[in-house]
Amino acid sequence: MQNYLNLSGNSGVSAYAIHNDAIIVRFIDGDTYRYTRASVGAQHLAEMKKLARKGAGLSAYISQHRASLDYER
Repeated sequence: MQNYLNLSGNSGVSAYAIHNDAIIVRFIDGDTYRYTRASVGAQHLAEMKKLARKGAGLSAYISQHRASLDYER
């Protein structure tokens, strides 16, 4: 996993790993979730990958879209 840049300084995300059809997100409490194209859809997955690489906005995006984002734990 790659450390999340956390440019805002207050993200709940600590690390992530990007795969072709998924992103794995580790939160600061240690919980890790796998979001896949099948579970969240291509558009959400693409946006989550973009935000992860940017180092800002990923935790907020996950919180704002929680009802639409199914994950594998």
